[in-house]
Amino acid sequence: MNANDISARGANWLAALTQGASLLSGFPPSVRVAHAKLGQHAARYIAVVPDPANPYPRARSGEVGLVEAWEVARAVREVVDADQKGDEKRAIVAVIDVASQAYGRLEEACGIHQALAGAADAYATARLEGHPVIGLIVGRAMSGAFLAHGYQANRLVALSGPQVMVHAMGKESAARVTLRTVAELEALTANVAPMAYDIDSYASLGLLWKLLKVARPDAPTRADLQAVEQTLIAAYEDIRHQTSRSLAGRLSAGGRPASVRVREKLREQWT
Repeated sequence: MNANDISARGANWLAALTQGASLLSGFPPSVRVAHAKLGQHAARYIAVVPDPANPYPRARSGEVGLVEAWEVARAVREVVDADQKGDEKRAIVAVIDVASQAYGRLEEACGIHQALAGAADAYATARLEGHPVIGLIVGRAMSGAFLAHGYQANRLVALSGPQVMVHAMGKESAARVTLRTVAELEALTANVAPMAYDIDSYASLGLLWKLLKVARPDAPTRADLQAVEQTLIAAYEDIRHQTSRSLAGRLSAGGRPASVRVREKLREQWT
């Protein structure tokens, strides 16, 4: 799967998890927002999906562009603002299948870095304000798009399979930057977990809360949907029973000893 492939996984899983609930109006076709129950609790589900008619050509295949980033930020902040005085903070579920951020001169000129930062900040704010934020990776979670849409979640859950991948850069781009062929890049990353694309390598770094195997990731069966729903509910309950709202738990799996040590030394020097 390359960056130009059209994937319907984000749209399919959002529709399945919300039982086909009506999409909220006022959002562009590339950003789908719906309300549904997560167990017995209210939740807002958000997905960025391909839009072949997107007026921004660089954001037609599931990329997070200028419009997508700001609209995701709005979708999250609406919940934060609405629940400020409520007794229960609604859950936010980011359904993640994003090819990358949108690369283009127009995007750079109009400040896509600010748009992506706005979305990331909205998710981080929701998490710190006490909203259970869960990221469900059903396809690609690439580059700045993942940072903007889902990475700031309290818990990350991913489907297992070859089409589910996390990386800072697409294979073709990474090959050009490192002056390698794609085949050479794949051979190199096979033995270096932080550079690898496959979801199992990403899971070995301790960044995922759960990794799930489903039978039909492109069109979930009832059993697939039930397994994912139960995992999302378990993630919700786990978040609600934790006092910390930070992301420090992602270092506890043992796969990132150097990162742990660096942070220890930084704290020693800071104090």
